[in-house]
Formats: sequence, structure tokens, C-alpha cells
Amino acid sequence: MTDATARPTEAPEIEFVAPLMGLGGHTRYTLVSLDADGTLYTLRSVSDPDLRLIVVAPGRFFPDYAPEIDDETVDALQIEGASDAAVLCVVNPGEDPATATVNLLAPLVINHRSLKAAQTVLGDRDLPLKAPLLTA
Repeated sequence: MTDATARPTEAPEIEFVAPLMGLGGHTRYTLVSLDADGTLYTLRSVSDPDLRLIVVAPGRFFPDYAPEIDDETVDALQIEGASDAAVLCVVNPGEDPATATVNLLAPLVINHRSLKAAQTVLGDRDLPLKAPLLTA
């Protein structure tokens, strides 16, 4: 298993080995940084530019988040070491920043070298699907 908490680099195009949950057959996306420090990104479908997700590098908001990526995902993405992988979490923007949530249970894992990616459901069922992005 690989502990994948590294920050992703900006990638021109990422290909998911399987479609993201609930998003049909879309597997190719571009990843564009939305801020200078590499925390917030937009993931936009290549085949449907209107389909986009906001994703976040979780370390800034959840410093103790250290997902253990299963061997099946590591093999599918050909990850050879932790430095090959980045983890991003999908953000539900809510009505405003105070109501935004993050899916910590099913992160996106990206191999920097191959630009292959997968969404994986972690074995730790105590992780929330809707963790508040901002805390008071």
C-alpha cells in the first residue's frame, strides 16, 4: 500500500482508468490550478467542457488526512512509490464557502508520471463523505 498525500502538479490531461462515480463514461479531464499555492483545482471533462469538479489537495484543510491507497489502485495506476501519487478530494461547493464540504471517503488518486488516475473508496469507513471544508 502507498501513503499518498503529496501535492499534485498541474497536468494538461489526466485519464481515469474508470469513469468517476456518477459521471457517466467520462474518463479524460484537464486539471487546472485555481490558486497560487496549489491547493484548489478544477477538473474539467475533455469530452464535455460543461462537466467540471472542484477538487482540493486535502493537506491544508485536513492535515491529519493520510489515506492508505489499496493495492488494486496502486497496481492499476502503476504507482511505484508515494512520490508518484497525488491525492485530491472532490468539493461540494454548497451555497457559500461556509457550507462547502469535501468527500474524504472517496479521493482521487493521480499518478504524476503516467497521468493515469482513479477514484477509490477507502477502507476506513469512519471518513466522511461530507466533511466541512472550513471550520469556525
